[in-house]
Amino acid sequence: MIFLDHAATTPVRREALEAMWPFLTGAFGNPSSRHGLGDEASRALAAARADVAAVVGCRPGDVVFTSGGTEADNLAVKGIALANPRGRHVVVSPIEHEAVLEAAAYLARVHGFTVDEVDVDAGGLVHPEALVRVIRPDTTLVSVQLANNEIGTVQPVAELAAIAHASGALMHSDAVQAAGWLPLSLDALGVDALSLAGHKVGAPKGTGALIVRGRIPLEPVLHGGGQERGRRSGTENVAGAVAFATALRLAEAERADAAARVAALGAELVARISSAVPGAVLTGDPVRRLPGTVSFVFPGTSGEAVLLEVERDGVICSSGSACAAGSDEPSHVLTAIGVPAGLAQTAVRFTLGTETTQDDVAEAATAVARAVSAVRAIVKP
Repeated sequence: MIFLDHAATTPVRREALEAMWPFLTGAFGNPSSRHGLGDEASRALAAARADVAAVVGCRPGDVVFTSGGTEADNLAVKGIALANPRGRHVVVSPIEHEAVLEAAAYLARVHGFTVDEVDVDAGGLVHPEALVRVIRPDTTLVSVQLANNEIGTVQPVAELAAIAHASGALMHSDAVQAAGWLPLSLDALGVDALSLAGHKVGAPKGTGALIVRGRIPLEPVLHGGGQERGRRSGTENVAGAVAFATALRLAEAERADAAARVAALGAELVARISSAVPGAVLTGDPVRRLPGTVSFVFPGTSGEAVLLEVERDGVICSSGSACAAGSDEPSHVLTAIGVPAGLAQTAVRFTLGTETTQDDVAEAATAVARAVSAVRAIVKP
């Protein structure tokens, strides 16, 4: 099997499994309990918090462990907007993950916020001047992802954050896809909040964190016992937090070498598919993109049919975001960058990982060429 769907999820690292195992077995205490088992769990949770903080360059107290990226995005968008008395205006990009878009829509529907979308160009890039045009004196939050989960476009988040702050707004960025590939320094990015998910860096699904600077008020989405300094109630998933911190730390340590190697493989895959498949069109910004994200549209096909064909050859990829799999609607990301709805439904996304090899790339490109040819022969009028 050639697995090229790492944007959907990654294999769990052995180190993460080994790190979490003690807290699923003998050291199973509740970190809020005041006895030996509870203290052991509490120390492990504190160590995991410190590891995550070291990667992003924040204080350990700024780390809020969550059940993943979706919860982190919801807590950021709803929590910051509802706790900030500045105004009731939120700005997002139209290519954000559904977790951000739906959270913003909830604010509009239930709490009377106005939500505006900042324009993106044909590569999915948010230009700073576009944000200047849409931001207002009553804007309370701007949320623009660091890297897109479908087309891989990397945003100029530091420039956007500076514009947000100059207007008095706060800045959140969904960095779920960027972890392990791009620097995550909170200060360098200039953001006030950052979302992360464990299963994109080799931790189990159901783990993640929201990084939120401690000075910023945050309205909880989950209410209860007041864990996570009152920002996210619920008994902490100690084993998950330990696994997530371990995987994130290792991904950061390997990042420079891994990103360079995978970028070269991604460029080779683009070249091979472009050469072997007539009419193939690469989507996303051709320069500002994640190292291993390669997204094409193949006119005259169905993306889902191409997926089924390449899987016959042992190649696993996707037609876009795993969160929207099974939907009959075209990708909101592709339509937002100007791809016609019919063409958007021919999209196939290949996302490489640290274990991807040059042989994998060559075999995948051959399989794609065969699959597209086979599908076009079927759908040809």
